[in-house]
Amino acid sequence: MSTDTFGTGEQRDDAFRPVNELSYEEARDELVETVKILELGQMGLDESLQYWERGEALAKACEQHLDGAARRVERALADGAENSPERSTDEEN
Repeated sequence: MSTDTFGTGEQRDDAFRPVNELSYEEARDELVETVKILELGQMGLDESLQYWERGEALAKACEQHLDGAARRVERALADGAENSPERSTDEEN
């Protein structure tokens, strides 16, 4: 029998990087994996709740990343509209 061990089956507090350190892509990918793990339904209640809470935090982080990106796009569009040649021509007439 091999003595190689990949894990104890117990989740440690440092098992996951803090959500606020993850990029959008990292948070999204981890959320997808978390959902897959939960869908298997092979964990006890406590472990399932830990994954659920992590999933909620990941979903919130993804939403915040997307909200920030949407604000940046809106600002860029507004800045572009203010500086467009059509606007300058309209203001001169």
